[in-house]
Amino acid sequence: MRKTIKIHPSDNVAVALVPLTAGARLEEGRAEVVVVSDVPRGHKVSLKDIDSDQPIVKYGFPIGRATRRIIAGDWVHSHNLETALGQNVEYHYSPEEANEAVRAGASAPSGENSPHHGAQTPKEFLGYPRGGGRTGTRNEIWILNTVACVNNSAERIARAAHEKHAGGNVDGVYAFPHPYGCSQLGDDLKATQKVLAGLLNHPNAGAVLVLGLGCENNAIKYFVDEIGGFDPARVKFLNAQDVEDEIEEGLKLIDELVDYAGTFRREPRPLSELVLGMKCGGSDGLSGITANPLVGRISECLTDCGGTTIISEVPEMFGAEQILMNRARDETVFHRIVEMINGFKDYYRQHDQPIYENPSPGNKEGGITTLEEKSLGAIQKGGQTTVRQVLDYGGRVTEPGLVLLAAPGNDGVSSTAEAVAGANMILFTTGRGTPLGVPVPTIKISTNTELAHRKPKWIDFDAGVLVNGETSFEQVTDDLLDFILQVASGEIMAKNEVNGFREIAIFKTGVTL
Repeated sequence: MRKTIKIHPSDNVAVALVPLTAGARLEEGRAEVVVVSDVPRGHKVSLKDIDSDQPIVKYGFPIGRATRRIIAGDWVHSHNLETALGQNVEYHYSPEEANEAVRAGASAPSGENSPHHGAQTPKEFLGYPRGGGRTGTRNEIWILNTVACVNNSAERIARAAHEKHAGGNVDGVYAFPHPYGCSQLGDDLKATQKVLAGLLNHPNAGAVLVLGLGCENNAIKYFVDEIGGFDPARVKFLNAQDVEDEIEEGLKLIDELVDYAGTFRREPRPLSELVLGMKCGGSDGLSGITANPLVGRISECLTDCGGTTIISEVPEMFGAEQILMNRARDETVFHRIVEMINGFKDYYRQHDQPIYENPSPGNKEGGITTLEEKSLGAIQKGGQTTVRQVLDYGGRVTEPGLVLLAAPGNDGVSSTAEAVAGANMILFTTGRGTPLGVPVPTIKISTNTELAHRKPKWIDFDAGVLVNGETSFEQVTDDLLDFILQVASGEIMAKNEVNGFREIAIFKTGVTL
């Protein structure tokens, strides 16, 4: 197994694929470098002498500047590298730069791990047609509560109904508790309503029970206005204050919803009807080398077939946002990206918080030093696909292609927002590991093989095989596509489903009464 990887020809650092000890000899291209200090796996090692205040280059782009002179073979991290990002950026639309990057492969790892467009893309999966070109990958009954006060009632109904009805043509009955729906004002209340409405309309939900209390800000009579049109056979409503026993009444309504949802059957569906969310959490130094480029290739394959992919985590675009802007399909989409980026920067300023506080402690331990570095690795989840749409938080996709979604980096909030936007499944890359799952299948893709072996009950797919030199990028892409379609077709359950890990998290920005 090779010891390091230089991602782009212009990089002046390489990433350690194994722990490096002082005195080890490295060969990158024609150059030989002697390691002068121990370098943990996933961290960076300098390939040349770099003067103080000079840029450190990774992925073909600067990821910050040296805070002191760095010699070839030295460990490059927080002690000698800092962000070069400032507060204000003047953006410009330069699609020709995006075309040049595609030709040069600027965002892809170099060598044998570079993604190509040669993988054979399966064209169908077995899904539940819902009309309007939308298809579900699951046929479940979802209980959505309008307010936290009935969380426990919703969960009791779900447990009893799941035990009675799960199996056959109904995949299960699930509730998703949350702490909101009352004592909220303005944008926060609207955000809660949008999230719940997006879930109510999700194609993975064959039918839905909306459980309210009766006196909350988000009472059913107000929430209905956010839903839009709905089929009364598919969606039932119950106010707990209106009945003697909400558990008993809720179970009666679930019986009716099961009869309705049970009429659906899986059918062969084109890949164009699949919507995938792309998320990364607990990143490490291999995220931008293995799992994220692999997911980016999946994004390219799916959108080439007319499907849809979603990336969010706006603060983890900072430092790489111009690359996404250059890939906007037109100037209208470019300006929407600018608004999204600046809107999140304003959000930080309003709360007197530093815009470039990222990366997290776990990211740094895994080898990521600056936000530029984290962002350049994170945006690879979208591949080199054209950005066709930008959504506000709580928005839903309306056209195919790569979609940017306004949501924070927080794993639960961002993954929930992607599901709300219409994602049938989430491809969640991780170098540190997490058991998190949202209402839709949440496929965990490890950046390194050690994590996959250590946490087999969390990890669905190991992208770490890309650095052992034994498997081509094309083969791993085919393997992941096959796995995704098996999950979409209900042949395999994602680990979060097996573990019963399903939850939602809602973005809150304002006051609570």
